This record gives sequence, structure tokens and C-alpha cells, in this order.
Amino acid sequence: MSVGFAVLLVGVVMAVLLLLRMPVWLALGISGTVGLLVLRDASFVTSSLATAAFEQASAFTLTIIPMFILLGVFAVRAKTAEQVFTIARRVFRNVPGGLGISTVAACAGFAAVSGSSIGTAATMSKLSVTEMRRAGYPTSLAGALVAVSGTLGAMIPPSLFLVLYAILASESIGKMLIAGIVPGVLSAVAYAVYVFLRMRKRPRERGAELGDALDSAIAEARVGEGTAKRLPWRGLVRLAIIFVIIMGGIYSGLFTPTESAAIGALAAFIMLIIEFRTQPVREVLGEIVEALKETAKTTSMVFAIMIGSAMLSLFFVVARVPQLVSGSVTSLALPSWLIVALLLALLIPLGMALESISIMVITVPLITPVATELGFDGIWLGIMIVKLIEIGMVTPPVGINCFVVAGTAKIPTIEVFRGVWPFVVIEIGLLVLFFVAPDIVLWLPTMMQ
Repeated sequence: MSVGFAVLLVGVVMAVLLLLRMPVWLALGISGTVGLLVLRDASFVTSSLATAAFEQASAFTLTIIPMFILLGVFAVRAKTAEQVFTIARRVFRNVPGGLGISTVAACAGFAAVSGSSIGTAATMSKLSVTEMRRAGYPTSLAGALVAVSGTLGAMIPPSLFLVLYAILASESIGKMLIAGIVPGVLSAVAYAVYVFLRMRKRPRERGAELGDALDSAIAEARVGEGTAKRLPWRGLVRLAIIFVIIMGGIYSGLFTPTESAAIGALAAFIMLIIEFRTQPVREVLGEIVEALKETAKTTSMVFAIMIGSAMLSLFFVVARVPQLVSGSVTSLALPSWLIVALLLALLIPLGMALESISIMVITVPLITPVATELGFDGIWLGIMIVKLIEIGMVTPPVGINCFVVAGTAKIPTIEVFRGVWPFVVIEIGLLVLFFVAPDIVLWLPTMMQ
């Protein structure tokens, strides 16, 4: 049977299974297995699948993934997001659109310790959507702002997506994380500027309209007697400590990326203990147990998808799909930049239909060899891919961050989707900027020896 027919069959099987709402990892595994059975005999398939699944899940470099997840969960439960949001609200309270800008700032800061887009979106939805609506923000803008700002967790290190890309593409994890800083900060600034311009003609949010959360958070801090002194600055201090441990440890060469993640998780655990030091021991233990359960659930999901993708990737290898794709696109009478741009553009429709991690594990083995053969930098390519995945997180019909925000804030999902389109335009503009000026992305990684 021809390879072309096998690839088509695998695509159809995968699409049908996903439409039937089968778990993504199972859909990937079954479709890959079907393709292998078409090309090879059953004995080869069973032995190869067992080996591929084991090798995919047992690589030592993957230990960094549960460490980053654990770090983020501990940071959430240590109330870091609430503390950073409280400070940001006070700083920007007299700026037009200050409440929205505070949301962006808090998402960016929290992303720097959580590394989770969904976690950032869920946490900030509880804190800011209701307050923005109370201050006169349209529901669509309030929900979309949190959904889009939550995607900063995919770019600002420590990012699970950047780590996963580095592993899949055999790139340096340290350089990949460093590369996410400038694009992540520029994205946050672009969101904040849009909110400022959108809300500049509206009355500035007054102190009473900032909501009760600020007062309760300040009262909870119970530090000093002056208003400024009573802000929970410990949140920023903790954020800085974790960021320095991870990025400073990697950049200085003092720790490996895996060691930095583990030490960062330990630091977040200590911060959780300190935050709940006045609470009963049973409550503290409950927070720790829930954090471990959440980490195990998320880690299991990631590894299940990776095992399923290993089966699909094995089919690609046996069918020589990467070589066929590479040979086909490089033979086209098109400039190399246009070929890479077209390959990256394919991620947008994929992002509208598939889960983000699934997109990465499917497409990276196909796109990376082609782009690097054409002379494009693998670190830069990773940032472009993650940026496109960010767009997929907020575009229908999947748009997982939009569903998370709508469910958490109890607002219509259609309102959130309606509000994301201006931000999608901003994201595409940033993509074009990074494409034509790759030095923006590669500036920091080139400084890292």
C-alpha cells in the first residue's frame, strides 16, 4: 500500500476519533498504530510501539516537566498571583485602563513562576474579571484580556511549552527559556497599550470601583501601618527569588535546567509553608496534598500525550514523512523564508482544532528539520511555534483559555471569543515583527555561552 494512502488514512482516523471526543493521547496512539499496521506486519508494530513508548517517557530530560508543574502549583497555592495583582492594581490605579493593565502585569509576573497558561488564566479570572466588569469594562474585553494575558505562561520562562519544544527539537533548554523573555515582555506591553488606548476615553477607575479584593488583600497582608507598607510586597520578592533561582542558575551554569526546576519547586514549597504558617497543620497538609494531586494529574496528561505522539511519530519515521515533506518543500521554486512562513501558517488552523501540546508534539518533528535545513535558527523557530500556539489557545473552536475564563468567571463563552480578535491581530503583528527581525528573539540566547 502506498505511503500517501497510509498518511491520508491516518489523518482521517485521527480526525474521526477527535470528533468523537476521544482523549487526544488515545487518538494519536490509535491513528499511529493504524498507519503502522498498513505499512508493516503486526509483530514489527507491537515490538516497535513498546520500545517507542518506553523511550519517549523514560528520557531523563523529561524530569524537568513535573518539576516545573509542581513549582507552578505551589506558587498558585502560596497566593503569589493575588499578591502580585494587589500591588499592580495600586501602581496603575490612576492610569486609564489601569485595572486591565494591572491584570496584564499580574499575568506576566505570575507566568514567570507558574509556567502554565491555563493556570494563569484560571487564577486571574477569579481575581480580575468581576472587578473589571464592575469598573465598566465590557464583558468581552474583560474576559478576553485575561484569556490572552494567560497565554504569557506559554512564553515567559519557566514555560512548559518552551521546555517541551527544546526536548522535541533537541535544542538547549536554557537558551530556549532565555529566548522567551523578550517576546513575552513585548507581548505584555502590547496588550497593556491596547487596553490603555481602548479605555483612555472612559472615566478612570476610582478607588471604590477597584473592588473589595484590594482592601481585603491589603488587610490580609498585615505588614506595617502605612498603606504603601501594607501592600503584600512578599509576593514580588518570592517571584524574584524563584525567577533568579531558575534563570540565574541556568544562565550562570550553577545548575542544570532540571536542577533549577527542582530547586525552584522546593523554594515554592517553602513559600507555601511560610504563607500558611499561622494556619492549622491540617490545613497546610491539605494544601500540599491538593498541590501534589494537581501536579500528578497534569503530569499524567502531558506524558500520556507524549506517549500517544510517540506512536504517531514512529509512523512518520517508518513512512519517511519528514524526508518527504522536506524534499517536497525544498524543491519548490520559492524563497526559503516563504516556505517557512507557509509551514508556520499551517499551525493556525491546527490551533483552532487541536490541543496545544498535541500540536507541538505532532508538528515539531515535521517543521524543525525543514526549517533548519533551510538555514533558520532552531531557537527562533521554537519561539515562533509557541507564539502560534498562544494564538490557538484563544481562537475558536478549541480556544482552551477562553473556556477556562468563561467557566471560572461565569460569563458567556461567546463573549470571550468575541473580545479576543483585536488581541489576535496584535499577536499576528508581533509574529511578523519577530519573523522579519529574528535578532529580537535571539539577542539574549546569543549572549548565553
